[in-house]
Amino acid sequence: MFSVKVCFFGAYDPRYPRNAVLREGLRANGAEMIECRVPAREKFWLRYPRLFFRSLGEARKADVVFVPEFRQKDVPLARLTSAILGRRLVHDPLASRYETKILDWRRKPPSSVEARWNLTIDRLAFRLPDLVLADTAAHADYFRSRFGLAPRRTAVVPVGYDDRLFPPRAVRRSGGGFTVLFTGSFLPLHGVESIVRAAAIVGRRDRSVSFRLVGDGQTRAAAAALAKQCGADNVIFDGWSALEDLPGRLEQADLCLGIFGRTEKAARVVPHKIFQAMGLGRPVVTARTAAVEEFFAHGENIYLCDPPWPESLAEAVLELKADSLLRASLAANGHELARLHYSTLPLGRRLLDLLSGISGRGGRGGP
Repeated sequence: MFSVKVCFFGAYDPRYPRNAVLREGLRANGAEMIECRVPAREKFWLRYPRLFFRSLGEARKADVVFVPEFRQKDVPLARLTSAILGRRLVHDPLASRYETKILDWRRKPPSSVEARWNLTIDRLAFRLPDLVLADTAAHADYFRSRFGLAPRRTAVVPVGYDDRLFPPRAVRRSGGGFTVLFTGSFLPLHGVESIVRAAAIVGRRDRSVSFRLVGDGQTRAAAAALAKQCGADNVIFDGWSALEDLPGRLEQADLCLGIFGRTEKAARVVPHKIFQAMGLGRPVVTARTAAVEEFFAHGENIYLCDPPWPESLAEAVLELKADSLLRASLAANGHELARLHYSTLPLGRRLLDLLSGISGRGGRGGP
């Protein structure tokens, strides 16, 4: 049995969860990894020459050139390299630069030069590859409609979780308190405002419930100000944790939160934090979206909230605190589903099948 050789190309971060999951999953299924990487901090016009000459040697050994998440600027060079060498090109963008920076983060107005530049980068990055990956079917639909891609040029591989870092852990036995945990970079799509407002509602009805918000980012200051304004003194803001420390944080939670953002992007993603919490065997509450319902079922392996989210999230927290059997059922079913379908081995198998097909190898080695 032969193995597919995959050249990871660009200024990517191998420690980023999406990258780590796919790389480990491919290795576990018998694929061979080839590195063609430079530091992410280098400007693209400086790293292009180094990447190009390195790729002519490294990518030549590969069956497929693979550009990982957020590296849209490296796709044109990867296209040139793969064309010279006669290799197929696959890109895993994870998100549109234009939508993230302009529509979600609102760094610049849509009419700005920066907005047009990011849209141009996106158009090249989505149209040049032979195959574009998406983390959900909803995201794949968006990529196809926004950038004019044929359905056969897109495929879905969920973000999943790294089961080496997030194995199941024993349920925490609290001394009367009940901890609801959010972890993240406080992006607009996370909807931390809704979490804070929900905490204020819960605090007026049950003082034993605390909300711990771990992380930092764009909306953290506004969330802290809102907590004071709402009298949500049951909200605890913690600083950011390294990825390796997150399992210990999650282990202390009775209930873990997903996202509650109102942006269009929030409706198309299922973030790592949901899969990671399930991997550890924790019950998860998140907003009901089409993307989430691609993978999970309310009341069976997850608890889904409908708008208005502050009120419905507060009710969910109080219901789940009172119903330990439901919490245990959600945790057990969520973990089993995540383990079977969204951990490193099954996701690596799914990706390897796609890469085998596009490279013309038609099979895979390994377990």
